[in-house]
Amino acid sequence: MNSNILKIIILDNDRLLHEGYRFYFETYRDYSLAGLYESAKEALMEYNATLPDIVVSETALGDTNGIDSIQAFRKKDPDVKVIMMSNQSDFELVKMAFKKGANGFLTKPLTNDRLHHALNSIKYEGAAMSNDIVQKVVSNLQGKSYQYFSERENQIIDYLCRGATYKIIADKLFVTTSTINFHIQNIYLKLNVNSKSEALTKLKQL
Repeated sequence: MNSNILKIIILDNDRLLHEGYRFYFETYRDYSLAGLYESAKEALMEYNATLPDIVVSETALGDTNGIDSIQAFRKKDPDVKVIMMSNQSDFELVKMAFKKGANGFLTKPLTNDRLHHALNSIKYEGAAMSNDIVQKVVSNLQGKSYQYFSERENQIIDYLCRGATYKIIADKLFVTTSTINFHIQNIYLKLNVNSKSEALTKLKQL
């Protein structure tokens, strides 16, 4: 990504919002608006002319699912950054966007400051996410953790992930090593694994 003024294209099928985007970019010194589109088809047709550094796209476009267009933009330029935006903060939608290769996810409506902050996050950190999305992701992951494992099992998992031995875990939790072994066998059973290394790999995926 270039260090000078970055070029941005925005895909939003709500034409009433386009004037607002134009106004926002008049106030930005480090970003320029290279194109405004209502569909992915239009944006892709003009891609070679705009050559954006960052694509900001609505998830629900008129001609296609905006999330599905991520791969089409990446075929044009593997290094382009893509931020998805939506009126919904549904966890499954967010998960699908990142699985397809999105670098960020924002909930609408976007203010001048929120959009600028997101662009800066992409520029300097490589990722951007609305605070409400972060809270939803954390809440969902915490919920999944307790759904699959008991409170004691989660304590043991936390120590395992930090590299603690069975004896250290037993000492920390004031129980015997045989009790720890019993809980770990239950953890293995729930994860459908047979060893500590397999368990740690699967836990990282979770």
